[in-house]
Amino acid sequence: MELGRRDLLLAAATLLAAQAGGIARAADDRKIGYAIVGLGSYGLNTILPQFANCEHSQVTALVSGDRAKALATAARYGVPERSIYSYETFDQIRDNPDVDVVYVILPNSMHAEYTIRAAKAGKHVMCEKPMAVSVAECEAMIAACKTAGRKLMIGYRCHFEPYNLEAMRLARAGAAGKVRYVRSEHGFVQRDPSKWRLKKALSGGGSLMDMGVYSLQAARYMTGEEPIAVTARDSTDRTDPRFHEVEDMIEWTLEFPSGAIASCLSMYSANQNHILLMGDQGRIELEPATRYGGNRMWTGKDGREQEAPTPPPGPGRTQFAGQLDHMALSVRSGAEPIVSGEEGLRDMRIVEAIYRSAREGRTIKL
Repeated sequence: MELGRRDLLLAAATLLAAQAGGIARAADDRKIGYAIVGLGSYGLNTILPQFANCEHSQVTALVSGDRAKALATAARYGVPERSIYSYETFDQIRDNPDVDVVYVILPNSMHAEYTIRAAKAGKHVMCEKPMAVSVAECEAMIAACKTAGRKLMIGYRCHFEPYNLEAMRLARAGAAGKVRYVRSEHGFVQRDPSKWRLKKALSGGGSLMDMGVYSLQAARYMTGEEPIAVTARDSTDRTDPRFHEVEDMIEWTLEFPSGAIASCLSMYSANQNHILLMGDQGRIELEPATRYGGNRMWTGKDGREQEAPTPPPGPGRTQFAGQLDHMALSVRSGAEPIVSGEEGLRDMRIVEAIYRSAREGRTIKL
């Protein structure tokens, strides 16, 4: 079977992870140092503990607006006090040789600013998804990193999650036959109206700019194609105080060059975590599909006939460690990350088309 661009990237990533460790460590025994920008829940409770599972990565600096929290976190992870920065002193990170990569874990509207500032400070950048709040910001981030000669990777952790990797492999191998349809739905109940994700100035949008990224990504990596058209519809109760500024539920249909269709959904008013691929010879289904852990997968002709055994982990012991170490190995080897800034830009172009389609009530060609 002829390999496409995404298949080649995945194959290259696997080879890189398998081989580069010994080569890179022989050349430079020092682990790649990360500065974590933002000590909110995800950075503090999910990402920082994962450095214990990394082979090539370590945390060497923290950036926070809360000095007391930063000091306590630094003590927990062995970060020296001199490597604690505020948002005002962030640019001084250029003088810290222990920092190779800046990991931006901030509200969406701040991604572009801190990515560009990090690149200008001579640091590689890992940026959380969505990459930014507009195509223009994504393009500016890519340009800044290219000008500085620095790597830019987006935090698409599912590209390092074992079940999602196995589902991609099965789909490419033709396990379900010719792909005809993908369903991808992600959501959770966002109860607190004060959360920054419900403030458009910080988030850039509602559920689409959060859980919708998982739905969109899955449609693209399960089909292995880029969509050529999108039709979308927004369903939001604007009397609900949570949704005065951003959308709740939005659904969209993607059309692909092969004739395959993807039906996608994101929402903040119900819990869902599901990916289903249907082909002319069978199906591949994940539910839950993209959680931090506990995902499951089935294959079958027209139902859940066989549950897949737990696949071996990808590079790293967890999807998070795999992601962190992949960036570290990309920095060492000079290879492009498999989820580079260009991948984030592709998503944002489609996101803007989804919003436009819902607003104008028509199909948007891509």
